[in-house]
Amino acid sequence: MKRKRRRASALTPGEITANFTRGMIASGLLTAIQERWARGEQPPTRKKILRYAVQGGAALAAGAAAADSLRSRDYAGAVLALAAGTAGVIAAEHLLNPAPPPAHEENGLG
Repeated sequence: MKRKRRRASALTPGEITANFTRGMIASGLLTAIQERWARGEQPPTRKKILRYAVQGGAALAAGAAAADSLRSRDYAGAVLALAAGTAGVIAAEHLLNPAPPPAHEENGLG
């Protein structure tokens, strides 16, 4: 007789939100405070603090969800959590990172 595999429950949306919030606060604090008093260093901009905070929140939420999925041997769920976390970090990078100035191209005429 086949035994039914009993899967542990995945993280609830509330737990994922709590993990995101924890990561966002921790990353934002680190970005805002680290190297603040170094000589000659400019403090980070608000946009940079926000970008790193959102990326930290996405990374922590994805890591917790992936770890929970691995604990319950749900490998597809772990890959999905990692993919979602990666997408969140990349989206924050593109949306909150200022565009670099266009490169100055020189022609070969001198």
